[in-house]
Amino acid sequence: MASDAPVVLFHYGRSPFSSRVLSYLALRGISYDQCIQPQILPRPDLARLGIRYRRIPLLAIGRDVYLDSPMILQRLERLEAEKPSFASQTTPEQRGVERLLASFTLDTGLFLNIVKVLLPTTPLISNEAFLKDRADMVGGGPNLNFADLVQATRPDAIVAVKNAIQFLETTLLADGRQWLAKTESPSLADIESVWSLSWLFSTPGAVPEDHISAQVFPKVFAWVDRFQKAFAAAEKSLKKINTLSGEQVAELLSNAASDHTKDVIEENDPLVQATGLHKGQLVQLWPTDSGSRHKTVGKLVGLTSKEITIETTEGEVSVRVHAPRKGFYVNALGPEKANLS
Repeated sequence: MASDAPVVLFHYGRSPFSSRVLSYLALRGISYDQCIQPQILPRPDLARLGIRYRRIPLLAIGRDVYLDSPMILQRLERLEAEKPSFASQTTPEQRGVERLLASFTLDTGLFLNIVKVLLPTTPLISNEAFLKDRADMVGGGPNLNFADLVQATRPDAIVAVKNAIQFLETTLLADGRQWLAKTESPSLADIESVWSLSWLFSTPGAVPEDHISAQVFPKVFAWVDRFQKAFAAAEKSLKKINTLSGEQVAELLSNAASDHTKDVIEENDPLVQATGLHKGQLVQLWPTDSGSRHKTVGKLVGLTSKEITIETTEGEVSVRVHAPRKGFYVNALGPEKANLS
């Protein structure tokens, strides 16, 4: 895809996963436009593109829309920018640290525990619309009391978050390094691990200071502060960020080019062999963890061991949606079986 393809980030303020992408864009000097989304459903701007995926952020590069922040960062690594990709500036060992830290934040339950620590300290814990929306997201059904669940599990969550911070304090940061992978400036290792702690530390009243504080963990708090300052400085150097309406984004993407480099169906893929999935077939795509009730429908364009690509068929503008294999599923859908929520 041409390097001048429009880049549009769909996000909302204080979205922790969006901050992960925003910091990447700033630190690599990638100019972008934004389309601000409501914190809870519905999101008509995405429905206009035929996208029913309910999580934030999403990133459009041309007519290709990428779901899930790890995939977004992987795609941005291939984008030409003012500064070289992080991978080109790090060693294999440092890239290994990046991958392990990404897993440390997301696959160990750290982020969910941070939510449990933080949420009860905010007005959102009493916002019925927000709580209903998040109960739908986690798939607990109409009887799930999301607020009670978070409140009841907060004490154990504080312990888990404290242990995670202690791990960073006594291992990677113990030798006085500035950045986690011992790079000269922030790297993907920092981006992959700082966003959730930065969200916690920057939320007024959220940090349980009897257990977690700069006095107890000075190296971690100093590292988070360093990163926030580096991000702020990098963001100031970006070109002006334009805020587009959903209608403007739809028009922009309707005239944009697509990236066809991933238009491959791997015939030896176990899912392809088991189900007979083929290019052009009508399918539905959804995440297997949170937000699994909301399925995006389109024609299958690509399926590899790393990525699923479909072309939407239900919006005013057709776009190509890319999702990682990890955490997502795709299956065949007959036109008469469409039952979309």
